[in-house]
Amino acid sequence: MSNIVFSKADLQQIVLLAKQAGEAIMQVYAQTDLQIEVKQDDSPVTAADIASHNVIIAGLKQHFADIAVMSEEDADISWAERQTWQTYWLIDPLDGTKEFIKRNGEFTVNIALIHQGQAIAGVVYAPVLDKCYSGIVGQGAWLEHNGATSILDIRQRPLQTPPVVVGSRSHISPDVAAYLHTIGEHQMLSVGSSLKFCMVAEGQADVYPRLGLTSEWDTAAAQAVLESAGGKVVEYPALTALQYNQKENILNPYFIAASLAWFERK
Repeated sequence: MSNIVFSKADLQQIVLLAKQAGEAIMQVYAQTDLQIEVKQDDSPVTAADIASHNVIIAGLKQHFADIAVMSEEDADISWAERQTWQTYWLIDPLDGTKEFIKRNGEFTVNIALIHQGQAIAGVVYAPVLDKCYSGIVGQGAWLEHNGATSILDIRQRPLQTPPVVVGSRSHISPDVAAYLHTIGEHQMLSVGSSLKFCMVAEGQADVYPRLGLTSEWDTAAAQAVLESAGGKVVEYPALTALQYNQKENILNPYFIAASLAWFERK
């Protein structure tokens, strides 16, 4: 991070942009008949995904024109080009499209700033929940909710008894089941999208084990928020930092997102 400066004022600009994207999403969410298409990877996409993407791209071009952008909805960028990027925006205009389609409110706008492979700043906005999480690694993390802003800081937070694990609303994979077995007694919570990271950042959960496929845009913004709040995200089982834009494919390895107390437990 030595050769990039990203201020809280810059972060607030991204917060405003995420909220504008959220407004575009909610206009589609209010419609009675959602038009759902299926992309080449069999994942769903709606008009809300595209509307949010367009708002974010326009805003980033206006305020941060010199920084490259990669979005889930415009990801056809060659590795030859991407590997030259030192700094870029990594966005998921609508994380949790399946949750959006189910209308359960558990979807987010994710905007992350990546520098030299690290997620150094991020915003995660859940428009239905009126929750906006933001953070700059080394400077702090914040939650805006119901008109109030609070600081997120879990550095000294002890584990809950029993520990609280947050996971996907879909079925638990055999790998996650095996990991949970090693924990012993625990409480399990389920939530959609990148809100799982945010529950750890808020102190509502101790650990989020993701032992299944995700893409880099699914995790970057929320990783920045959690690590800004004093948590940690590591590859599993290697326990090395989860990084970005280090290889041609954009799939993440397995990872564990947790409080420091989780990694320090005996």
